[in-house]
Amino acid sequence: MMRTSPKKKSVTRAASKSKHSSAPAVKADARLLDAEKFLLPTYKRQPVVMTHGRGTYVFDATGKKYLDFLGGIAVNALGHAHQRIVKVIRREAARAIHLSNLYYNAYQGPLARKLAAWSGLDRVFFANSGTEAIDGAMKLARLFGRNTEEAMGTTPKKHRFLTMENSFHGRTFGAISVTSTEKYRLPFAPVVPGAEFVRFNDVADLESKFDDTVCAILLETIQGEGGIYPVSEDFWNRARALTAQYGALLIADEIQCGLGRTGRYFAYQKFSSKPDIALVAKPLAAGLPLGAILTTEAVAAKVSPGMHGTTFGGGPLACAVALEFLKIVEEEKLLENIRARSTELREGLTKLAAQFDFIREIRAEGLMIGVELSIEGAPFVAEAMQRGLLINCTHDFTLRLLPPFNITRAQVREFLRLFELVLATTPRQASASDSGKTANPARAAHAAAR
Repeated sequence: MMRTSPKKKSVTRAASKSKHSSAPAVKADARLLDAEKFLLPTYKRQPVVMTHGRGTYVFDATGKKYLDFLGGIAVNALGHAHQRIVKVIRREAARAIHLSNLYYNAYQGPLARKLAAWSGLDRVFFANSGTEAIDGAMKLARLFGRNTEEAMGTTPKKHRFLTMENSFHGRTFGAISVTSTEKYRLPFAPVVPGAEFVRFNDVADLESKFDDTVCAILLETIQGEGGIYPVSEDFWNRARALTAQYGALLIADEIQCGLGRTGRYFAYQKFSSKPDIALVAKPLAAGLPLGAILTTEAVAAKVSPGMHGTTFGGGPLACAVALEFLKIVEEEKLLENIRARSTELREGLTKLAAQFDFIREIRAEGLMIGVELSIEGAPFVAEAMQRGLLINCTHDFTLRLLPPFNITRAQVREFLRLFELVLATTPRQASASDSGKTANPARAAHAAAR
């Protein structure tokens, strides 16, 4: 009789046991349960807990690795755990995390000087976020437009804002008032009065709505949540001419597209003229909350102590990190890398567009890229995550890519390989025509949260 070896017996017993016993139940992550129970339901979050990042990759609680081509929605411009950023955070956290704005700190002045040099503007106010920068800019525009003969507390002649259709500027009360997307604005009506929406890049519509009651034209140099649509040179030039002629301000929202994202320090630098105010945030402090209003001496001259302020904006830790971020962009020649990797991505995506007929258009400025589809984009985002790739969908049909400034050629190839698999394997859902929706920016954008 043949004898069974002890090793084979143990394998047989294990197999027999697995047939007759159910698989152990997966224990729910208590952190997810806490989040679902105690957080306000303002986001449709994926049911994963991200624990840490390294370079262009992030990892979840199970150890799964993801290629991060979303970058915290344009925030993590240096990827994760950049050594120089970590070093500055550790150093400054041991010195002073917060000091009141009643005093100077060691980093506000040098950071403001660097931002002025990058932007070509003169003065800086530090806030906590992009949406606060928007609100502050609106206050400056109203202040600048008020005639000295007009009594405080009255509505000045110059009080209107012209802002764009398909726009998104934030979620504070002022910001939603100048955001065209109705789902963000209408639930909170009545909003701040005085805003009117202009068709994006439609010079005739701009001219028809502009008059001497306008205090500012506010626009995103590249519409991000709206689907990666850059402002045209003709529209920019006409907006600049009208505001200069009538004593109004041109405000450039560069919260998503500024500080190097396009391969220039600011997206408006492809034009021959500057705005009166530029707004930045997202990547400024490499992941720490910090926004800024950049403006001219003429606008700054209208401001006096007490007219605006902030508790946390411009703290020493955040400003030290932001200053290091700007130095890294310069010293590691990241603008050159952005332009080179952008070219590689556009070439690769163009080839994929020839392979997949549901890719309608590719729009790219540096490492701010939109892949517009003729079908719903959400299933592609889900499939990408399953395959270890992080992207998102904005405006329902546009897949948005916002990778770090320091991605490598090898990581571009890795992304294109994964993205091709995603395009090839994702089940197709409703098309724009079938769903009654449109990818045209003339309609209101159904955007993901900024």
